Amino acid sequence: MKVLIGFVLGAVCAVVAMLNLGARGPVPAVVQDDPPRAISTAAAMDAPPPPVAAATVPPVAATTAIVRDETAPAAPASAIEAAPDISGLPASAISGLLMPVVGVKTADLVDTYTQARQGRGVHDAIDIMAARGTPVVAVNDGEVVKLFDSVRGGLTVYQFGPQQRVVYYYAHLDRYAPGLAEGQMLHRGDPIGFVGSTGNASADAPHLHFEIGVLGPEKHWWQSRPINPYGRIIGP
Repeated sequence: MKVLIGFVLGAVCAVVAMLNLGARGPVPAVVQDDPPRAISTAAAMDAPPPPVAAATVPPVAATTAIVRDETAPAAPASAIEAAPDISGLPASAISGLLMPVVGVKTADLVDTYTQARQGRGVHDAIDIMAARGTPVVAVNDGEVVKLFDSVRGGLTVYQFGPQQRVVYYYAHLDRYAPGLAEGQMLHRGDPIGFVGSTGNASADAPHLHFEIGVLGPEKHWWQSRPINPYGRIIGP
């Protein structure tokens, strides 16, 4: 009898449970809020980059290349300006000048006044070839206004002529004469220095570079208009 009562009660409980489940419906699954997964370095490297809008590049303006002929020296002032008027100059200042290199004869001189020179144009001077150390003397009376060591001329002397109307320029000296000084008054034939190849002269060809320049009213030793010395020099 007890067994029968227990079976009945169990059956009733089971029926009640089934009725409750039908009323509530199925139990939803629990959804886990997982953290976002990190992308591996390798994946990030292999992934194609996001598309980038192409930048607008402005067109490059066409330019004209400037070609410089380094072998063609710029024309100096003497090649552009007219030759200076020497009609009013004292004759003693520009003619009958003493040979500036001792031992050289006038017949040995070569007119190199209009020869081309790299980086300068025409020569505007004559080169008097001689052995290194040959004495150089003043071509005329006048004051030493500047002793200058220049890139091109090397050891140089600027001497004013009579009445300070012209300047005589001696360049590429090996050394100066002992005691030579700025402001010193020289007489024709006084020692100035010695032939050399200082400045841009070739060591294999020592010589004296000699110029005559007509001075302006300012009497600037560095500003003059050249005239050709060839034919203006006589022997001692």
